[in-house]
Amino acid sequence: MSQRMLSSPALPEAATEVDIDTFCAAMRELAGGVVVVTVGKDQDITGFTATSLASLSVHPPRLLVCVDENSASWCALWRHPHFGVNILRDEERALASRFAGWDGLKGAARYVGARWTTMLTGTPILENALAALDCEVEEMLPRYDHSIVIGRVRAVRSCPGSLPLVYWQGDYLPFQRAAANTGTR
Repeated sequence: MSQRMLSSPALPEAATEVDIDTFCAAMRELAGGVVVVTVGKDQDITGFTATSLASLSVHPPRLLVCVDENSASWCALWRHPHFGVNILRDEERALASRFAGWDGLKGAARYVGARWTTMLTGTPILENALAALDCEVEEMLPRYDHSIVIGRVRAVRSCPGSLPLVYWQGDYLPFQRAAANTGTR
């Protein structure tokens, strides 16, 4: 890569940040798969809904997810440095909402009503997830009000046969409805 591609014009000293509402509106246009990230062990469990999941490396298998440093999930990751990534099916909208905190439930109460199992690390894994990845925290990189969590993938289970749940324009949508949506609700 040339030096020219790496450099950028200098910004004025008084440059301001982009308006938060404008930034959020733009990011709502990015459709993403929905995962529930589970953390903790035994009765010390919690978790959160995320669309900020990415494969970091295949050799070795690593992924990254971002977690709010003011959340119970971040604290649980420090106590129990393992987490599960559960890729949700299109019919699991209610579970996504529950783990996003939209109904006010916290901790172990978020797990009620779904079937859970464990794999290698003992972290809860959703039995009927499209795919589940059992991870060990390799590194937590603090950035602003979140941490980028790099996970070493210890075990994987796939259960294909359904379509994924998608987050787009501030709502959870079945994949087929998201594909047909013209941007109006």
